[in-house]
Amino acid sequence: MASKKETYAQAIERLENIVRQIDNGELDIDILGEKIKEANKIIAFCTEKLTKADQEVEKLLQEKRQSEE
Repeated sequence: MASKKETYAQAIERLENIVRQIDNGELDIDILGEKIKEANKIIAFCTEKLTKADQEVEKLLQEKRQSEE
């Protein structure tokens, strides 16, 4: 599972690894379900990171526009 200390890049690397394993047919059917659940958690973690970053950038841009007025 993605931890709060894990970086976005590390999470993406883990997700890419899972996708690669699925694409290559490397996973036993019993493990496949677990890996898909793990991938969903990683996707949620990455989405949260991207949303927070987007909000921070938008806030900075808004502050910059206000200071230029």
